[in-house]
Amino acid sequence: MEIGYTEAGRGVPLVLLHAFPLTAAMWVAQRTGLADTCRVITPDQRGFGASKLPDDEPDLGTAADDLRDLLDLLELPDVVLGGLSMGGYVAFEFLRRHPERVRGLVLADTKATADQPAAAENRLRIAAQVEADGDAGVLRREVVPNLIGATTRWQRPEVYETVAALAVGQPPAAVAWAQRAMAARPDSTDLLPGIAVPTLVIVGEDDAVTPPEDAILLANGIPGAHLRRIPAAGHLTALEAPERFNTAVRTLLDRL
Repeated sequence: MEIGYTEAGRGVPLVLLHAFPLTAAMWVAQRTGLADTCRVITPDQRGFGASKLPDDEPDLGTAADDLRDLLDLLELPDVVLGGLSMGGYVAFEFLRRHPERVRGLVLADTKATADQPAAAENRLRIAAQVEADGDAGVLRREVVPNLIGATTRWQRPEVYETVAALAVGQPPAAVAWAQRAMAARPDSTDLLPGIAVPTLVIVGEDDAVTPPEDAILLANGIPGAHLRRIPAAGHLTALEAPERFNTAVRTLLDRL
C-alpha cells in the first residue's frame, strides 16, 4: 500500500485524518498554524490525493491498518490522533485495532454510531452512480451542500467553492470505495467508555451532518473528554474556522 502524506513542524506527532470526499489538502491551515507546537502529519486516505487504491474490499479497518503501516514507516510508536467526519470513523477503527498507539484523541464533526439503513443505502447509491457516471459530479449536487455551514457559505463563499472543486476532482473509484466502507462500518459506541487518553471533541454549531447532539453524546461517553463547540461553522470546522479549531487542539496538546 502506497500512502501519501504531508507533514510540518516538530515535537509531539499529531496525525489528522481528512473528511470525505477531500484529501490531506484540507489540513493546510493546521499544518501552518500548529507547526510551531507539534509535528503535524496529514495522510491521504485510500485512493485520495497521493494514496493508491488497491483491490481490497471496502473496509475502514483496512484504512486503519494503512495508518499503522505509516506510523511504522515513520518510526512513531504512538501519536495524538485526530479525525474529522470520515477521518473520525477511521480513528475509531484504529482505536479498535491499535489502541496502544494513541496517546491523545481529537474527534471533530463525527460520531460513533453506525449509519442508519437509509443513510447506508444512500451511500451505496452514490457509490454506484459515480462508477456509472465515470466522475464525481454527483457530490457537488448531493454531498457538498451539506458540508459547509450557512454562515460560511454567506460570508466566505470561496470556502464552499474550494470544497466543491476538491470533491468533484476525486477519482470515482476512491469515492465509491469510501462510501461503501463507511456504509459497512460497525457501531463504535462500545469503545467510548474504554478510551483512557485525553480527548477533545469538536463540533460546528451549524453542522447539519453530525450535529452538536452527536458531539455531546461522544463527549459524555468518553471519560474526561472536553467538548468545544465552534459557532458559525458547519461540518468542516477545520476549514471553516481554522483559528478556533487550532486553538482547541492546542488546549489538548497542553493537557499532554
